[in-house]
Amino acid sequence: MLQKIVNGIAIASGVVSLAVVGTAGYVYVRKDAIIENVKGKIMESVLPGGLGGAIGGAGGGALGGLSGSLVPDMEAPDAPSAPIGPATGPASPF
Repeated sequence: MLQKIVNGIAIASGVVSLAVVGTAGYVYVRKDAIIENVKGKIMESVLPGGLGGAIGGAGGGALGGLSGSLVPDMEAPDAPSAPIGPATGPASPF
């Protein structure tokens, strides 16, 4: 009886090992295609038009829709301001 349990565990271990090695082999063989697929998905999520929209017009529309509500309108200060506090050097971490 114990021999059958040990044999069952050995067979299950072999199946798991083969599955891990097979999956690693599949990923290794197809790594370039997987990387290109992920790059394409990332570029599509970052630039909705893909690279074609960013490069089109010699870079004139590189920001696409980013200049709208995502980038706030800020005014430059009139003159540089003096630092606040004593100018004794860098702050001590203690």
